[in-house]
Amino acid sequence: MASTKRAAYRSDEYWGRPLPGFGDAAARVLVVGLAPAAHGGNRTGRIFTGDRSGDWLFASLWRTGFASQAASRSRTDGMELRDAYVTAVVRCAPPANRPTNTERDSCVPYLRRELALLDRVRVIVALGAFAHGVLAKELSIRPRPRFGHGASASAPEGRVLLASYHPSQQNTFTGRLTEAMLDDVFATARVLARS
Repeated sequence: MASTKRAAYRSDEYWGRPLPGFGDAAARVLVVGLAPAAHGGNRTGRIFTGDRSGDWLFASLWRTGFASQAASRSRTDGMELRDAYVTAVVRCAPPANRPTNTERDSCVPYLRRELALLDRVRVIVALGAFAHGVLAKELSIRPRPRFGHGASASAPEGRVLLASYHPSQQNTFTGRLTEAMLDDVFATARVLARS
């Protein structure tokens, strides 16, 4: 992926390696997406940075008090997250943005480790059905909850799994996900994290 550059970024040096999560190590809210974008995180080296999904995500986190600024363009842009940590199920940009089962299974141990290390997390926001399904399994939620925007499910250790449509262009351009809808999810996450 890093060898195939978009013309607008042809002079950029792409990160092109697996991406770690990013944010506050003492976070009570964990945000989990699908995978790095080919010309976003795969290019910048920070999850959800430098792509339109990230523009939506970080703007919402800023409006709801979790981020220090409304946009993130690079690893060195000064962005700080407060009480939030952002990661993805898959750590490398998958071809056609569709991770294989092998990619998912190879990356889940890293997510599992983050879940263990982020021991203050009370609310886990799943961006999209893919992340929601993986998280429901990893959190041992039975019966498996249905995915739906704004739906929540109780998880062991007092955690809550909260679902949101992914802020992909497919969802934002069509109006399936609006800024207000995404802000509502993070406002709910903030309330749940305090309870």
